[in-house]
Amino acid sequence: MENGVSSFNQFIHELSMDSDTSSVDYTSGEEDFDAGYPSSPSSHGSRISRTTSSNKYERHKTGWIMFILSWILFPIKFLLRILFHLGRMSYRRGAKASFPVHQPLHLRSIKRVHTLKDHVVHRTTDRRRGVIEDLHLAIEIVIEVVFDFFHKAAHFLLSPTEASRLANRWFSSDSSGSKDINDGVSDATVQTATIGENDPTVREKKTNLHHAMNTDARTCQDVITELGYPYEAIRVVTSDGYVLLLERIPRRDARKAVYLQHGILDSSMGWVSNGVVGSPAFAAYDQGYDVFLGNFRGLVSREHIDKNISSRQYWRYSINEHGMEDLPAIIEKIHDTKTSELKISHPDLKEEINEDQPYKLCAVCHSLGGAAMLMYVITHRIEEKPHRLSRLILLSPAGFHDDSSLVFTVFEYLFLSMAPILQHIVPGFYIPTRFFRMLLNKLARDFHNYPAVGGLVQTLMSYGVGGDSSNWVGVLGLPHFNMNDMPGVSCRVAHHLAQIKHSGKFIMYDYGNASKNMEVYGSPEPLDLGEYYKLIDIPVDLVAGREDTVIRPSMVRKHYKLMKDSGVDVSYSEFEYAHLDFTFSHREELLAYVMSRLLLVEPTPPKKQLSHKAMRSRKKGQVSS
Repeated sequence: MENGVSSFNQFIHELSMDSDTSSVDYTSGEEDFDAGYPSSPSSHGSRISRTTSSNKYERHKTGWIMFILSWILFPIKFLLRILFHLGRMSYRRGAKASFPVHQPLHLRSIKRVHTLKDHVVHRTTDRRRGVIEDLHLAIEIVIEVVFDFFHKAAHFLLSPTEASRLANRWFSSDSSGSKDINDGVSDATVQTATIGENDPTVREKKTNLHHAMNTDARTCQDVITELGYPYEAIRVVTSDGYVLLLERIPRRDARKAVYLQHGILDSSMGWVSNGVVGSPAFAAYDQGYDVFLGNFRGLVSREHIDKNISSRQYWRYSINEHGMEDLPAIIEKIHDTKTSELKISHPDLKEEINEDQPYKLCAVCHSLGGAAMLMYVITHRIEEKPHRLSRLILLSPAGFHDDSSLVFTVFEYLFLSMAPILQHIVPGFYIPTRFFRMLLNKLARDFHNYPAVGGLVQTLMSYGVGGDSSNWVGVLGLPHFNMNDMPGVSCRVAHHLAQIKHSGKFIMYDYGNASKNMEVYGSPEPLDLGEYYKLIDIPVDLVAGREDTVIRPSMVRKHYKLMKDSGVDVSYSEFEYAHLDFTFSHREELLAYVMSRLLLVEPTPPKKQLSHKAMRSRKKGQVSS
């Protein structure tokens, strides 16, 4: 909605404002209308009164009969005439908006200004229609077609002579004018094809199904490249066969990199959705960082090396797999990519690259991504593997959930009691068909275009997640919730979160029996990650939102207290934000804070340069002595 007007109403308003180029045609249309159809009852009666004939009595009698009949049928005829007239005007206006019209020079110059303005508005305004607007438009078209049919039927019934004359004209021109008509059709076809080739708007409409369905299916790549930034897609395969998409805004020679990891029901789109000014990904790139955008497993497309994997097998994962499968594969891929590229861009550092990590990698994570990143660092430290990270910035991280709303408590006991059954019946929570995904995409437009409906949905969504004031309606309208693909949630992930909330600890997934836990963890109970915070050997910045009721500040402070007591270099900050404000909303204060923490990490100077400086200082000392 723009200035309180829906896109459909705005479209009608723009058509009604185009009076300079359509008034002449409307006038001619009205003249043709009066010439081709019977006159009004009053003019018909006056024409009869002025007409003289030899058989005056018979004509006078016939005139009175027709006059009385016309007045009896006048309301129906008048209503049909108005409806037909309005439908004809709207059709002509729509046609003038879609096809070029020969206009005087002074009108063309005015039209160019309006066209440029409309082009700018189209680039900066979302013009998609919702379900309500589609139904509105379809109903109007049906009504117009029905009334047009009844109008023509009534016209032929009330004017049989004109109907017979029109029929004779059709039959007489059928044989003589067929060649001309065919030639005209062929010419019109060539002209339309030329318009379509020269007009990018027409070309988009006929080549893309999403334009026909009027949905938004932009990808993260579309957003990045449209804003003029470079883009690279990297395919990552985990050890258990899941295919992940690692996206990148590349600076190949940069020795500092940042990895951005989304939370639950989100994707890499969240880090670029605010555009150039308000997105962390673009801000980091502008500061000289090589930017990597991660995507967890859990999409409707179910990308896996096993093309025939079943839904039950694909969704059989918990937060453990995010932290111990997805992140290790992604970060190792980043390491291999950066190492090979720096060898090419910095050939003098080959020896150092072979011995050590030649770049610094920081991670910015939101919600579930923060919990998975902590799990990744701790498990790699337990296994004595390098985690390759230099700093963690965790925005409202998951991990502790015992202080939460009544709604989450209800879900906690539901999943704890029903998880074994639900995992077989509903292995994942997602929208399975293209039709219903398209319906959600279009309903999101209705929520946006109609404030009353959007406010109701916003209220229900807010209370459904404990009263969080995030812009839930706006998030539903993000293009990664489209008809082709959509992030989902595994039933095991929901069960894992219920276990964490019930235990009051940041535990790994409990498989439900001691033997399975012993096989995975080496103990009958799942690991309590909070007890291993002492292994974290890099600085951690924790950020909480005072308006966040999904992960309350008290839960983020619990992370902070455990890390502080364990000797971790940790900081804690709070902002007046709700849960989704950390990624979806444009918050300059938060963006400045995140960038300030990233800039604390600087790449170490090459060892060779240090040795050269030392050698020079030694030589100077020898000369002076």
